[in-house]
Amino acid sequence: MPAQAACLRAGDHQRRVLKDVFGFDDFRPGQAAVIEALLAGRHVLAVMPTGAGKSLCYQVPALVKGGLTIVVSPLVALMQDQVAALRLAGVAADTINSSLDRDANVAAWRRVASGQTRLLYLAPERLMTERMLEALSRLDVSLIAIDEAHCISQWGPAFRREYEDLSRLRGLFADVPIIALTATADEATRADIEARLFAGRAETLVLGFDRPNIKLAMETKQDSKRQLLRFVERHPGKSGIIYCLSRRKTEEMAAFLEKNGVRALPYHAGMSKEAREANQNAFMSLSGVVMVATIAFGMGIDKPDVAYVFHTDLPGSLEAYYQEIGRAGRDGRPAEAHMLYGAGDIRTRRMFIDDEDTSPEHKRRAHRRLDTLIGYCETAQCRRQVLLGYFGEEAQACGNCDNCLDQAPRADGSAEARTILAAVAQTGERFGAAHVIDILLGHETEKVLARNHQKLTSFRTGIAHRKPVWLSLIRQLVAGGFLTPDADGHGGLAISESGRALGRGEVAFEYRVEGRDRLARGRKRAGQGSTTDGEGVDASLLAVLKTLRLRLAKERQVPAYVVFSDRTLIDMAERQPRDLDDFAEVNGVGAAKLKEFGEIFLGAIAAHEAGGSG
Repeated sequence: MPAQAACLRAGDHQRRVLKDVFGFDDFRPGQAAVIEALLAGRHVLAVMPTGAGKSLCYQVPALVKGGLTIVVSPLVALMQDQVAALRLAGVAADTINSSLDRDANVAAWRRVASGQTRLLYLAPERLMTERMLEALSRLDVSLIAIDEAHCISQWGPAFRREYEDLSRLRGLFADVPIIALTATADEATRADIEARLFAGRAETLVLGFDRPNIKLAMETKQDSKRQLLRFVERHPGKSGIIYCLSRRKTEEMAAFLEKNGVRALPYHAGMSKEAREANQNAFMSLSGVVMVATIAFGMGIDKPDVAYVFHTDLPGSLEAYYQEIGRAGRDGRPAEAHMLYGAGDIRTRRMFIDDEDTSPEHKRRAHRRLDTLIGYCETAQCRRQVLLGYFGEEAQACGNCDNCLDQAPRADGSAEARTILAAVAQTGERFGAAHVIDILLGHETEKVLARNHQKLTSFRTGIAHRKPVWLSLIRQLVAGGFLTPDADGHGGLAISESGRALGRGEVAFEYRVEGRDRLARGRKRAGQGSTTDGEGVDASLLAVLKTLRLRLAKERQVPAYVVFSDRTLIDMAERQPRDLDDFAEVNGVGAAKLKEFGEIFLGAIAAHEAGGSG
């Protein structure tokens, strides 16, 4: 009983912090399990979908445990936004980084050293200096959180060498629990993070990757500007994010949309800090603003009413695609993820990989990840099944992707598939797509001749089709789980159990045949079941609250969402609180924000009500 009572008291403490500091009544799925593991002193690898509330998984235990929590984050802007948000919530947080002058960094360190600071945000390269590590070793460090932990894995989609050194933390802070957090990590990446960071001794908690409210769709690139405009015009007055590969294209697409009556703003790393912040604040605060951006935009952005994410170019990997589309539909309402892709995109991505200053093995894995993404684009299967399958989850056909809703032209490719499977089997399931296709087409390459593969019965059995057809079929077989790339990342293809069943003729294989533009056919359906932002909420009051939020954010020189999220403003407009007790019940209002902003927002609500009744 005493242990059970202590557990209950700990749980009460967590919920009190959640409510009093952050203003939330309950944890989201998975948060409580992560927090309990950390409070019990265990290391944790938490893989949680974008928008699932990863930050609270270490912020709550940081305040429950006391002492100093170190948060490792890769972006200066993200660190500063999180520190600003915590301070507004009444939490003593600091960051020491290269964008601050020396006096500001020295003052921050004095607060840390004196024990005032609860959470200290650092970039990995600053944390892992001998001087910083020695200084921290003399303090009461109680928790270490590593955000965007996939950056530590050389097999992840965004490996960063400055993250490598973080593997030393386990030995340097032997009694301190460490949490690594990421939204995008396949099984190989998760295993690599566990091995490097925790030597295999960590509790891995993987929440479901599915975002069922997001409709998934692909379209071959023809006239990207017109295709984009047709799509955006289906979502009048909605907020959306459009991703472009280059800064120049970002500017061009934003100008094109503006010319056609769409409120669109550019965002890329080549703009001034002031221009980026102004555009981000407008996007976060106003309805119906479209952000046209490179991948520089998105990390740490929590705008719930993003109705769509549109890719004008192929992303770098399926992980990157998943992370980027996860910025849509965080309010749970129907949203869309639409991508254009073409042969030119694939060539550009191949060139990027080949030009990277990385090892041949890392390049092979990057090419393999790109092949997986292309297979996802080309598949005739349910896209959600393929996407979730990549992250190790099984799913039924979703009924909410283009392949389910608007059937792609398909053909029976069972015979071609068995031709491929035979070549894979006869070569020992050790070779990649290029070598298999050389065999099918009867190419007597040096590699083929060195292994006597020209003598296989599969040699020249595929001359009825050109190389691009075979390559697409192989990618679709991989996407469908009939072929599996080898775990070591060398590109070799192996036949899965479902592939063996296909080889025996027990199951069929349908492949995607690219036909006419399906976006126009989907247009009729687009208007059905559409919802309005903040349904049931006084739109004029919500606009007043957003304007007030923007003014307060500018006065404090922070992004607008740091003051209050859109979710909080919508709840505020629904409740229309009359006094501070009512205001404290609004979702996302903690004690510090109640004190600082309560009277201001109550006054705006009362003035709006008086004006409306007059």
